[in-house]
Parts: sequence; C-alpha cells; structure tokens
Amino acid sequence: MNLVPTLKSWVTDPTMEATADLRDTAALTLKFKFNPRLGIDNPVLSLAEDQDQSDPWNLQRPRFCLLSKEEEKSFGFHLLQQLGKADHVVCRVDPGSSAQRHGLREGDRILAVNNNNVEHEDYAMVVRCIRASGPRVLLTVLAQQVYDVVRAQQGNEVFCCPALGPEVRPRLCHVVKDEGGFGFSITHGTRGPFWLVLSSEGAAERAGVPPGARLLEVNGVCVEKFTSNQLSRKLSQSGDQVTLLVAGPEVEEQCHQLGMPLAAPLAEGWALPAKPRCLNMEKGPQGFGFLLREEKGLDGSLGQFLWEVDPGLPADKAGMKAGDRLVAVAGESVDGLGHEETVSRIRAQGSCVSLVVVDPEADRFFSMVRLSPLLFLENPEIAASPLAETKDLLIEDAVEPPGTVGSRQCCLYPGPGGGYGFRLCCVASGPCLFISQVTPGGSAARAGLQMGDAILEDWSLASEIL
Repeated sequence: MNLVPTLKSWVTDPTMEATADLRDTAALTLKFKFNPRLGIDNPVLSLAEDQDQSDPWNLQRPRFCLLSKEEEKSFGFHLLQQLGKADHVVCRVDPGSSAQRHGLREGDRILAVNNNNVEHEDYAMVVRCIRASGPRVLLTVLAQQVYDVVRAQQGNEVFCCPALGPEVRPRLCHVVKDEGGFGFSITHGTRGPFWLVLSSEGAAERAGVPPGARLLEVNGVCVEKFTSNQLSRKLSQSGDQVTLLVAGPEVEEQCHQLGMPLAAPLAEGWALPAKPRCLNMEKGPQGFGFLLREEKGLDGSLGQFLWEVDPGLPADKAGMKAGDRLVAVAGESVDGLGHEETVSRIRAQGSCVSLVVVDPEADRFFSMVRLSPLLFLENPEIAASPLAETKDLLIEDAVEPPGTVGSRQCCLYPGPGGGYGFRLCCVASGPCLFISQVTPGGSAARAGLQMGDAILEDWSLASEIL
C-alpha cells in the first residue's frame, strides 16, 4: 500500500468576500435539482450511453467510470483520506491513466463501487472495496460541489446514487459442451452486439444463461465489437468449455435507463468451475503450520503462495493446500503487496487468522476472466482486522477551527519534485504564518492557495493510490 503525504490547511484571505461562495452555491442550485422519487426519469439521473465527459452539464449528474489496470499497477487515481469524515473524494488523477481515459476527475466524490453504495461508509471500507475488485472496477461518481448542493437540499438520508435493482445483475456463466454442443446460437448480424438464442434444456440454459441474453464477453474478452466471424473463431478456440459474460433483457434495460455500462465487475457467478475459499485458523502450540513464499503467478506478476502445509496443524485442518495462492488477509486484498508487508498483515491478526485463497485451477480461471476472486466469495466468515478496528482511533475529526469564518480549506499533494509549491514567512509581532510565494502551476496554486494567505491550522493527511 503506497501512501502519498498530503498537506491540508485552513487559510484565510483578507480580501476574500464572504458572499462569493454563496453566489457560487446559488448558481449551482438553479442548475441542479434532485428528486429521488422520480428515479431514472429525473434528467439528473438520465445518462446517455454516448455522453460527452467534457460537457460541463454532465459533471452535474452521477457518472459511471469503468476502470481497468490492464498492464498498469493501479487505476491511476488518488483517494483523499478526510479526517474523521465519510467523504470519498478523488484528489488526483494521473495523466494517461485508466482513470483519466474513462472520465474520472479531481474533485469527484465516489458514491458507489460496483453498484454497492458507499456514501456513508468509512474511508477504509471504500479502499477495501476498490482493492477487492481486482483488475477492473466500476465507480459511480458525482462532482463534489454538486453533491454538497444535493445534501443541502435533500439531507443526508437521501441517496443520490443510481443503482440496479435487487438481483438485477449480469451473469458470468461457465458452459460445458454436451452432445448438443454449447446449447445456444447467435443472432444473425455481421458485427456485434450479439444476442443468444438458447436450446431448450441445453448446456447454456443449465449453466444459468437467461433467455434473450446479450453476449458481452467470451473468456474475459469483450466481443461487443467483434464481427460474426471473429466471434465464431473465439468460440471454436474455447474447446469443450467456455465462460460467458451475459446480460438478460431486464439487466440490459435497467443499465440503459441509468446510463450504466454492462460491466463485468457487476456480475454474479453461475456454475463457475472454481471458487475462492475462506480459511479460518487459530494458532496452535506449533504455529499455523504453513510457509508463505513469494513467486511469479500465471500472469507473470509476483504473488504470495502457500507451501509446506504440515499435516494435522491448523492450516491443514482449515483446508489449505500446497500451491494455494493467497488472495486476502482478513478480507483485505493483498494484490500488489510485497512479501514482508503480507507477512506483517498476517502477524497483525494475532492468534486467529482469516485467509482467502485460490487453488491453481481457480487462479487460472479468474486470471482468464480478469476478475477478482473476492467478487465471488460465498458466505465469507472473515474475522475483522484488529488494525481496521483501531484505525479510526488514530484519526482526529477535521472540524473547522473556531474563529475561521471566511476561511477555506486547501488540500495539497507533493509535485514531481516532492515540494508543495509555496513558501512561508512569519511576523515577529504575531503567531501567524503567511504565504509569501506560490509557484504558478504548482500543487499549492491548483489547490487555491494565494500569496498573503494566513495559515490558521494544518494537518498531515494521506491519499491512497488506487
């Protein structure tokens, strides 16, 4: 886990007019009106599939950003950790990253992760959900200033996050060919999208493919823009088994109305050939009885693997097998963590440890479909992390200091050279620090810090790189 130091300060500008923010808020109020009773018919929630992310009006609506790590190590954005608040704000988007290419912007507030509302969840839970999503994640976001207006108008109990209805999700179905083949045919057309026509009681129907389903992916590869010949070749290369990502008519209709992409991280598993396993262990007199080793996985990246499982000891009794790959510790993904940090997380659990693992077959399957095993964990009995329980105790509430009427908050993160882009000076006759210089284009300038500002209070914060 990488942490980027962030400086957050309360500053006041002696020339600032207190009415400026009120005028800005009034302008936003006139442009934006939210009525949750109207649901998807509300223009605020109606999103065209071909929406232009550069259109300022679109920034006043909830937006969906489907991000993928691809060959990158992260999605390319930084999530600000606000002190004592459940505000999940994107404070930086890396140039050229998946986040930037798919419309995520600085100042966006994350409303949902993979259709799971996180508006009132704490920071640690949001980071945990994003990391658990693996190489792909769907974020529902809204510009922070618009979110503030909605909250001022409707109150904290109103959800402004559009979401699919209960049990309305795409399906990931593993189909095994029988004497009748895969049990489906493809609608005629030279190019996608394609819909499936099922054979009665055929292999596809038994695998959970719904009638009239739209075909989205084959073995983790999007086929929406394939030609019919390309799709035929892809299916023939699958041999006797194929994994399909499909969306039934109801799912397709709801996603279309919401402007939500038919995204793989939303999928539920049907008849999958392999699943992750949750192992709960209590340390015995001879330890847990396994060895953790760092090795290259099937995709060529380093991972943590379990070996030398001692017969009769807690790990063996919990169902651990030699060669299992470690996916999570206490429900938190270890993807991308080094060996030492992973060992530290296990030791931090004390005498009771909960691990999520996959065997080599499951590892190959989830690598192929490019989804995290944690998205398909059934009935996890995961012990809470002691670190997670005490984390909030180490963070003070970020309340506005007394006497800061007319002040503002500036959140800064270090630039390429490690600096924040400003200089301080002090006056001998007073306790205040003043900003004596602001580097044009630097972090301080982008955050709104101005020459002559007086610093009233500052905190050291952290932003998570995701």
